[in-house]
Amino acid sequence: MVKLYTPVELPSGKGDLVLSDRIMILGSCFADRIGCKLRDAGFDVCLNPFGTLYNPASVAAALERLESGEQFSRKDCIEMGAGAGLVCSFSHHTSFARADEEQFLANANRALEEASAFWKSCNRLIVTYGTAFVWTRDGKVVANCLKRLPAEFDHKMMDVGQCRAHMERVAEIAGGRKLMLTVSPIRHLAQGAHSNTLSKATLQLASDCLVREGKAEYFPSYEIILDELRDYRFYADDLVHPSDKAVEVIWERFLDCCTAPSEREVIRQNEKAARRMAHRPVH
Repeated sequence: MVKLYTPVELPSGKGDLVLSDRIMILGSCFADRIGCKLRDAGFDVCLNPFGTLYNPASVAAALERLESGEQFSRKDCIEMGAGAGLVCSFSHHTSFARADEEQFLANANRALEEASAFWKSCNRLIVTYGTAFVWTRDGKVVANCLKRLPAEFDHKMMDVGQCRAHMERVAEIAGGRKLMLTVSPIRHLAQGAHSNTLSKATLQLASDCLVREGKAEYFPSYEIILDELRDYRFYADDLVHPSDKAVEVIWERFLDCCTAPSEREVIRQNEKAARRMAHRPVH
């Protein structure tokens, strides 16, 4: 039979992810997609309680906040740019922005309190890294620039050692929880294709250090898109994000690799029920 693609060999997973697990998921918008899949499948999930995060420094900072439970205060409040008239913080995605400081803090701290309690009781952590590039303001990495002027920030790519240090911090905070790392297949092309390649390679090299040390597992979502789905029909209209079909392929591979075979029929039934609930009633 003629080969039409290069198959990606999946890690020899133990298939030990079960529906009774409590899973914290942090990272890029690809983490949001897979996190929603896990939720629909019936898993107990806390998904990006600070909104979408992209770089290793911001993920580590978010996890430190979940561990400490330290609430956000007025000193964290930042007025968004571009005339948005909204308030957010440099620790959050803009989806957390609200009309004023009181509303923002109430929402952010409520989400933090719930997520911190979940973190204390969960047994798994899945992290998807999107880029090794960071924006810094006054020497501190921000999770989001909040549409403020680029001149307020410095932009650089962290090296392997810096990324590894932040990932090591994540593993340290995770403690005895099972940690899975993955690199988002979504391309960051603002600095060009070559910079995106260097950034993804940096993340892969850093995460591989933790895998070799036995501190984490790695799931090859990036590699599946790059090698098995090497065709623009598997991308959305922007030619950057994976299409729904591509996400579905990766989800199927994830189920085969990571979940317990005895629970897959229940997972399928949960997914069917979620799809039925998502349908809008005719009348």
